Amino acid sequence: MSEELKYPYSPGLEGVPAGVTTISEIDSDRSSLQYRGYDVHDLASQGSYEETAYLLLHKKLPTTAELTAFKARLAEMRVLPDAVYTALGAMPKESHPMDLVRTAYAVVAPFDPDYAKPATDHEANLRKAERIVAIGTTAVGNAHRIRHGLQPLAPKPEHSAAQNFLYLITGEEPEAKATEVMDVLMTMYAEHSFNASTFADRVCVSTLSDLYSGTIVGISTLRGPLHGGANEQAMRMLLEIGSPDKAQAWIDDALANKKLIMGFGHREYKKGDSRAIYLTQVAKELSEELGDKTWKAIADILEATILERKGLYPNVDFPAAYALYLLKIPMDIYTPIFVMARVAGYAAHAMEQLAGNRLIRPKAVYEGDRNLPYPPIDGRG
Repeated sequence: MSEELKYPYSPGLEGVPAGVTTISEIDSDRSSLQYRGYDVHDLASQGSYEETAYLLLHKKLPTTAELTAFKARLAEMRVLPDAVYTALGAMPKESHPMDLVRTAYAVVAPFDPDYAKPATDHEANLRKAERIVAIGTTAVGNAHRIRHGLQPLAPKPEHSAAQNFLYLITGEEPEAKATEVMDVLMTMYAEHSFNASTFADRVCVSTLSDLYSGTIVGISTLRGPLHGGANEQAMRMLLEIGSPDKAQAWIDDALANKKLIMGFGHREYKKGDSRAIYLTQVAKELSEELGDKTWKAIADILEATILERKGLYPNVDFPAAYALYLLKIPMDIYTPIFVMARVAGYAAHAMEQLAGNRLIRPKAVYEGDRNLPYPPIDGRG
């Protein structure tokens, strides 16, 4: 019997179940995404990123007292040791922002008082998970400052995660609308089942490595342009189009010449990305409020044309791109923003993997030569 018949193969593991989870569910038929049974739209519109992170890590929504205590812990743990900034300052100036964020997590890990605890210690893992979530916005915000020759700032304990990030990259108190949009975006990006980087994290910790190692593997995987870089590329595409009067001709040409169009389609959603549905509304409302309707108008043309001709809907990266641009967020940190939100999902999955662990070791289908004679070295061509 051939290997192919014994072990059916799906490129990219598309459609192949790789585990059981209680963390999130993608329902492609209903364009639905739920975190532990709660619709992501409800979490984004009625809750906060902190509530979402608590839900992912603690498996339930917090009470008022629990949320207050959680926010206080996050604020206390948000401060990074000086060694992190020393390491980031020593990196080449041309380093990719994701390299700095990954390095920040690598340097901070041994400073965690629970770092050396066994990977199977759930209580220690929960404390590590909260620290991993806490430092995300500080790592991204101050890494951005260091790359641009600015001194890192101390986080303010009264700030939320969204406020902390916006304060660190600008040095100014964030406006309420900017905070609201950033909080929604972070909630939408917080978790997404067995995506490439989350699965890589689970593979890592299945060896009984630690949560920080899993997070670093996740960040490294997210660094790739087929996973985390799509929001930045979507905005560069919109900037290339430039104005609504050029949008129809641009998309007509792109479709005719089979050009890659960023921000549309998703392997898991055939009827529209659940996250994009709500975030599109938020992004277009932001356009109206700021009086800058350029990107909304271009988006309307692209969305209608691509749906009509290709049957594809926007994914979350498309509205995220111009929402971030409207907030004047530098494009080179669009992917790190993905990281600072997704670390909550990474940590939740790492703990779930370790709670019922079995080493992840998939089968390969071999298609190479067999039973070759060993030739003497002087007889090899």
